[in-house]
Amino acid sequence: MDFLRDKLKQKLEEVTAGVEGLLHHDDNANTAANAQSQQAGDEEVPETSYPYQYGANRFGSFAPESSGDVKWYVDGASYFWAVSIALEQAKESIYILDWWLSPELYLRRPPAKNEQYRLDLMLRNAAERGVKVNIIVYKEVEQALTLNSQHTRKALEGLHKNIQVFRHPDHIPRGRDVLADLRSKMQMGTFSLAKLPQETLTALYGTKDDVTLFWAHHEKLCVVDRKLAFMGGLDMCFGRWDTNSHPIADAHPSNLDDIIFPGQDFNNARVYDFEDVANWENNKLDRTKSSRMGWSDISISLQGHIVDNLVDHFIDRWAFIWNEKYKEKDPGKYALISANAPQQEQSRDRGYGESRDRGYGDNPPYPEFETPFHLRQHARRFLGDDDDEGHDDRMRSSEHPRRGMKVQLVRSCSKWSAGHDTEASIAEAYIEIITNAKHFIYIENQFFITATSDAQKPVGNKIGRAIVDRIIRAHRAGEKFVIFVMMPAVPAFAGDLKSDGALGTRAIMEFQYFSINRGGNSIMECLLREGIENPADYIRFYNLRNYDRINTSAAMAQAEKDAGVSYEGARRDYDDKFERAIDDDRNQYESSRDPYESNRGGDGYGRGGYEDGRGYEGERGYGGERGYEGGRGYEGGRGGYERGYDDGRPERDEYHSGGYGDRYDGGRGDDQYGGRRQSGYGGGHRDEDYRQSSSRPGSRYEGGGYEGGSQGQGGRQHSQYERYQEAASKITDSTWDTISSCYMLNGPDLHSVPWNGSPESEINAFVCEELYIHSKVLIADDRVVICGSANLNDRSQMGDHDSEIAVIIQDKNRVESSMDGQPYRASAFAASLRRYLFRKHLGLLPDQRWDAANNNWTPVNQHAVNEYDWGSDADRLVEDPLADDFLALWYKTAKANTKIFRKVFHAVPDDTVRTWEDYDKFFSEKFVMPGTDAKLAEEGYKKGKVDYGHVVREEFPGGVEEVKEWLGRVRGTVVEMPLNFLIDVDDLAKEGLSFNELTSKLYT
Repeated sequence: MDFLRDKLKQKLEEVTAGVEGLLHHDDNANTAANAQSQQAGDEEVPETSYPYQYGANRFGSFAPESSGDVKWYVDGASYFWAVSIALEQAKESIYILDWWLSPELYLRRPPAKNEQYRLDLMLRNAAERGVKVNIIVYKEVEQALTLNSQHTRKALEGLHKNIQVFRHPDHIPRGRDVLADLRSKMQMGTFSLAKLPQETLTALYGTKDDVTLFWAHHEKLCVVDRKLAFMGGLDMCFGRWDTNSHPIADAHPSNLDDIIFPGQDFNNARVYDFEDVANWENNKLDRTKSSRMGWSDISISLQGHIVDNLVDHFIDRWAFIWNEKYKEKDPGKYALISANAPQQEQSRDRGYGESRDRGYGDNPPYPEFETPFHLRQHARRFLGDDDDEGHDDRMRSSEHPRRGMKVQLVRSCSKWSAGHDTEASIAEAYIEIITNAKHFIYIENQFFITATSDAQKPVGNKIGRAIVDRIIRAHRAGEKFVIFVMMPAVPAFAGDLKSDGALGTRAIMEFQYFSINRGGNSIMECLLREGIENPADYIRFYNLRNYDRINTSAAMAQAEKDAGVSYEGARRDYDDKFERAIDDDRNQYESSRDPYESNRGGDGYGRGGYEDGRGYEGERGYGGERGYEGGRGYEGGRGGYERGYDDGRPERDEYHSGGYGDRYDGGRGDDQYGGRRQSGYGGGHRDEDYRQSSSRPGSRYEGGGYEGGSQGQGGRQHSQYERYQEAASKITDSTWDTISSCYMLNGPDLHSVPWNGSPESEINAFVCEELYIHSKVLIADDRVVICGSANLNDRSQMGDHDSEIAVIIQDKNRVESSMDGQPYRASAFAASLRRYLFRKHLGLLPDQRWDAANNNWTPVNQHAVNEYDWGSDADRLVEDPLADDFLALWYKTAKANTKIFRKVFHAVPDDTVRTWEDYDKFFSEKFVMPGTDAKLAEEGYKKGKVDYGHVVREEFPGGVEEVKEWLGRVRGTVVEMPLNFLIDVDDLAKEGLSFNELTSKLYT
């Protein structure tokens, strides 16, 4: 026994030093053969050790390299469906870290058929099963953000005692005179975060240890039963759920139960920001006039040893916040989480203890005398005593033996966020992977703010320098090397970029342009100085944009007339009924709780029992997320743009040999990805079976929701919802509720899509908006992936700003591929994700329905490998990211889409707009902006202006058919990023003197 004890002790010490041998069981049976066949670049990231406080771990991470299975999800529909499965099956514990969490979020759609999959109900049901639910959310500055984390805590804790919610950090304002002045500005409606002087800003955000708490907890993490984890770019909050097709219209005049985005989940922050989210059903955005803004994002699920590190991270954060805040503030209400067993709680009086440093300095994460869970597990595996059923390979769905993935957790954290010395391992990973990339880099990120040298202060992260150095190496060596960067067209949410309220947005844009091509030290300017005449040969930037058509056809007017109520009134009543149902449940639980369990500081859950955290009009401050605070394919003549735009009309000729033309015959994509054509909401045909199964007056919702008939919930007779539904049920409407399928693979010809109404009403129904990129992903060489919550800016990368997590994924399972025309062995995980993203952006995926769940919508513990149609026609088009044919396809599609949106919608930003005078002529003189005074709006309409986001009618003397001719040429959603937008304006942000102190903190 002494021998075994000594051996265990020795191996535990090796684990804490980051020895890889304890974490991986590589398949060594064919080591020699693999070594001979291994290509250069199989080990994409060198096994570099960093002399950091955490030992010899790569990138200076607190976590050593680990292993597991990882599965990707593109956009929210599939991801949230998978999360709902995991929550439904939870047995012991649920841990959630989120920047924003909306209790009323529906994880499956449409809500009318999926009431039981609303997040608060799922967490309540889990708690009633005995599951312990621990949640940490960012505590926002209420004057700057409308997240209302107080509502999140009260709404969830009010459901069951097994649900506990921490908010952090506390912003304790200081400076009585400064805050009095601030309150006065708010009352007068002149509050603008971007204009506050440094003293006021510091007083507003508060300080801790001489650090102004500008920063946010920005991680997105959900761990179920310590065996299954979800993470990436998606918070479980409003505005994130979306499909690959990104429909931005959601009016359903023939059946309100077809609504996909209830309440404030139908959001376009460029029109109206979220407001009073505690009353989530109240939405100022009129969906009969405005579109939502689509949301493009990427997340993953994980199982295996890597989950142990994520559990460590969460327990560490929970203990840190408990010790700092809740131990004294709410004694006895909350407890530490045991590192040993999910059901075992620690005494509320015990602190961290002092027995194990593991590089954490004075604040080790685990209670005294406990062996950290992942250390015990790794030691048991080494000694051959691993009986952990949660981490075996029995759940893998592949028929063939698979090699494990190498996965490592990296993060940004510091004293304020976690009680540890600063760790910036995410930035280290970005720089190292970019430096060692051999062929291409694909970056999809919400922001792009970086520096090439110290001359670009206040920006500090040097990812830009790594990009410049790698391109220079490729140029000097004569190598073909390409970097693709996808980012939002407008990084925050201002509609009119010239407005005073858009000052913060313009500041971010200026920092981004200074990172890319302006200011003297940008990436492209550095490359030009190195003799690279055309930097675009090596690096290009792109945005996403899409269009839709709101179903305001004659059926809506007829139903409104027959019912005697407006569509929007009935729609609001539809939303309100869901709110009443959960309120009843929550209030019933609150009334049954004893005083000890009741929430302190309020009178239970209710709209009047606490401050609603309402934000203020004007510029929003940045908390880490929503800006800085504040049967046809491509055939039959629907081809590419080889000849450009003669006579101002889009060409109808196909690409030469293998472009968009007859190569697309349906392939395997339609069935593979669930893109069904019988969609009442999403294109193709009306889905009568689906429509008839939806609830009607007199029927009962699944999950105990609204009961129809003469009296609805709350005792109200003949609600607006009921009256409208009864009238609508008698009307036949052939108009589609969305036409987002038209720019996807095998989508219908736009001319063939029916419209029940006048040509004038149809042209007014087309809408356009930027497709907001929120992803935080890097893919290099189809071999390695970084995926997590970290943006490409100082806030996420510096370590001592926002708290973040990400994982480095290296899949050892190879697929035969090609790179620059040569045979190439790619990672199955990286290659399938990258190809799927390229196909989505190019419109080479079929329309995706919101309820078309398949194996790719399940957690990794049910189907460990993403299903992908390797070798299909569409897949072969994007297989080789360096092939000339592919690059031509990508470049020309982006260029053509850009020209179309420029003409039809005058979308900004745009390259033809180089000055503010250009901006006025191109944009301001064409649109009536939301919130415009009624009299001024009417004057604008008389001058030919149209509502923001709609078709500029003066461009189309041929009417709606001409509009369709142009829009029918759009493929996917990719557009060129306008690098010349306002390039001749000296100071894009303006008001530089009052802005400098703020920008150095919040906006980079």
